[in-house]
Amino acid sequence: MLKDKTAKFINIDTGFEDAINTAKKIYLEGKVFVYPTDTIYGLGANPFNEQAVESVNEIKGREAGKMYILLVGDIDTLLQYVEINSEKHLDFLISIWPNPISVILNLNSKFRKLLNRNDAAFRIPHHRFCLKLLSELKMPLISTSVNRSNQSPVTEPGLIRDEFSSEVEAIFYSKKRSFIKASTIITLADSKPGLIREGKIKYADLLKKFG
Repeated sequence: MLKDKTAKFINIDTGFEDAINTAKKIYLEGKVFVYPTDTIYGLGANPFNEQAVESVNEIKGREAGKMYILLVGDIDTLLQYVEINSEKHLDFLISIWPNPISVILNLNSKFRKLLNRNDAAFRIPHHRFCLKLLSELKMPLISTSVNRSNQSPVTEPGLIRDEFSSEVEAIFYSKKRSFIKASTIITLADSKPGLIREGKIKYADLLKKFG
């Protein structure tokens, strides 16, 4: 990966629509950007572009084959990629999103073949920039913490610029309050939600909502 470039440093608070258009362009070109989410800052890219996924892996120093959380803008988009055979599960997802809760779901047959795996983690984020971008893309967006493997996530925009500016196309940031805790991850592989990682939302609260 080339190291002599410098990422655009874009404040989404002062140029929201321009930031959305720039992020959309980078996504469609198969490149990588940093953006704020409802949890921590994330590395974003097109999960169906092999070069984009490889670039994210290189930035993180992560071995190929591991799946990243995928953000989607709404339930209708989600249903293009997954199989949900339980009305209770669908109602549950509608009740918990948008929120910092990532859910592992079974992919449908088309995307099992495309991604070479049976399942993936999805989330509808509770964040204006993310939701607007996702509504424009109408496709999933990779969301993974901004860090090297086995290191803590970098959550301050200036530090992200210092460390990652030569490896991404743009860093979108906000001066509004940021979050420093990752999403809760659950699985709906069985009849009841199973906990993978507890984050901002308590697992016990999700079980209550599941009923």
